[in-house]
Amino acid sequence: MSTVSTPTAPEGQSEQQVRQDLAAAYRLIAHFGLDDSIYTHISARVPGTQDQFLINPYGLLFRDITASSLVKIDLEGRIIEPSPYDVNPAGFTIHSAVHSARHDAQCVLHTHTVAGVAVSSLQDGLQPCNQWALQFYNRVVYHEFEGIALDLDERERLIADLGPTARAMILRNHGLMTLGRTVSEALILMLNLDRACRVQLAIQGSGQPVRLVSPEVCERTARQYESGDSNRLPGQADPNQREWLGLLKHLERPAPSSFRD
Repeated sequence: MSTVSTPTAPEGQSEQQVRQDLAAAYRLIAHFGLDDSIYTHISARVPGTQDQFLINPYGLLFRDITASSLVKIDLEGRIIEPSPYDVNPAGFTIHSAVHSARHDAQCVLHTHTVAGVAVSSLQDGLQPCNQWALQFYNRVVYHEFEGIALDLDERERLIADLGPTARAMILRNHGLMTLGRTVSEALILMLNLDRACRVQLAIQGSGQPVRLVSPEVCERTARQYESGDSNRLPGQADPNQREWLGLLKHLERPAPSSFRD
């Protein structure tokens, strides 16, 4: 069995390491039930480039994604290396937009979870009513629904709504998106964002008044999340490393195929 690799800074990663991390993220999204059949997407920038990224082969379930099956494309949608697969056109529209404008984003993760779509369809969106939601206090942006993302002109509006620093976006009537400086950051942000949506819906479904947190405590909690100090391994820069290593160990259990294949 392969050993679990320690995530390194994006600039120090090889393409193979990024491929393995990205394939792991696909399988973890499937494991947690956040996938949508063959739809939605996770992409990662190819190390050493600003115009190439890896994305899922259109037609494979997330649970079956491997490092070698990922498709390498550029910002024009051209497949860089031979592959028996093509890519989802809507996925290309969204991910090429983000990778073209946000060079700080190593990984872009988009989901259509029931909770995420539900909250994206609420007038007030995500509310500061639970600890997971407070991670995104004043740090989540919104993009209006324009139909299935097949119109390349939408990329300009998506980029404008995303802005230069946001790491979480709610696509109205559509779903959720997170951006990470590493694959692990994008994944863990998405796990927390979806949990925040699920808890909010459970609270609202109880029929009881929603107890919101004060702005001061919201901001304090958001800053605590940003520091990463509660999750950082001693001497390590990556604040997500402790959780990421635990998640990878789960994937190393015997399976029909490995994300490392």
